[in-house]
Amino acid sequence: MRRLQATLLTLFVLFALEAKAQRNPPLKLIATTPLPDLVGDLEFFAADVKGNRLFLCAEDGKTVEVFDLRTGKRIHSIKGFVAPHDVLILPDSNKFIVTDGNEGFGGVELLSGETYAVIDKIKLPKEVDDGVFNPFNKYFYVESGSDEPGAKTHFLNIIDTKNFRLVGNITLPGNRNDAMAIDSTGKKLYANNAGTSAVIVVDLETRKVIASWPLPGTKGLNGLALDEANHRLFSATRNPPKLFVLNTDNGKIIATYPCASYNDHLTFDAPRKRIYITGDSASVFEQRDADHYDLIADIPTATRAKTSLYVPELNRLYIAVSGKGNSGAKLAVQIYQVEP
Repeated sequence: MRRLQATLLTLFVLFALEAKAQRNPPLKLIATTPLPDLVGDLEFFAADVKGNRLFLCAEDGKTVEVFDLRTGKRIHSIKGFVAPHDVLILPDSNKFIVTDGNEGFGGVELLSGETYAVIDKIKLPKEVDDGVFNPFNKYFYVESGSDEPGAKTHFLNIIDTKNFRLVGNITLPGNRNDAMAIDSTGKKLYANNAGTSAVIVVDLETRKVIASWPLPGTKGLNGLALDEANHRLFSATRNPPKLFVLNTDNGKIIATYPCASYNDHLTFDAPRKRIYITGDSASVFEQRDADHYDLIADIPTATRAKTSLYVPELNRLYIAVSGKGNSGAKLAVQIYQVEP
């Protein structure tokens, strides 16, 4: 009887492993929109689900491109920016904010979602980059450089989106961040601090850094996401290309895994317990439990397909294929359906 039970158990395990190996890839390419008139880097996306629009910042093209969210068809090109990086769709109005800046300029622009015209502007320090929105206080925290010689610190500029005005800033260590996330209470901000190769934690009420969690031997911290239910934070680095899993209670590194090279964005798909990391490919990890993760697929995408956006309402992952440093690159937007 024991021998029969052992045999049945072995067959069950082998069947489960084979079934897992043969299941459909977690991402399926369903549309590609070529962008032959654009060059250089493509930056952040934003989805206007209600208006069925997808926005994409073309940093080197100095435009914000607008697409049909479902078909991927390009429907408009907004010109007149210096170096657009990020877009915030304002939830309570048909308006949006664009972060805009390079080594000599910094600012944010408020635009009409109806006419795409600029309504107002706020001047900020140079080297404005990405931002993160806090739905509790309606503040938009926008990263920029500082005026300090040697760039040992930089700023999070606080934009009150209700009145579109600058209400303060937070001084952060190092010369830059590359990703941010705010917890579900709206009180803590986590940032991949590329300048110090550490994840930093900011108390948004006191506007002070309250913790710094080093990621030893790394450079180029990029994508970041929270799994608050399990007290975990996910951080992706470029050099070496790795996924770090940290405990948000104490900053302890729980696990590390190799991932897509030249990565930029990371998303945690909580219902499916998956992590999507996009770079020169799309690495998909599956969470077994809070401490253990499996690489279930490394989807071929394109060189420098690094910036991405997951839209849970459509179960789709949008990826921008950039061309900076590659004269033969074919810029495009790829749309992937997330499979069960």
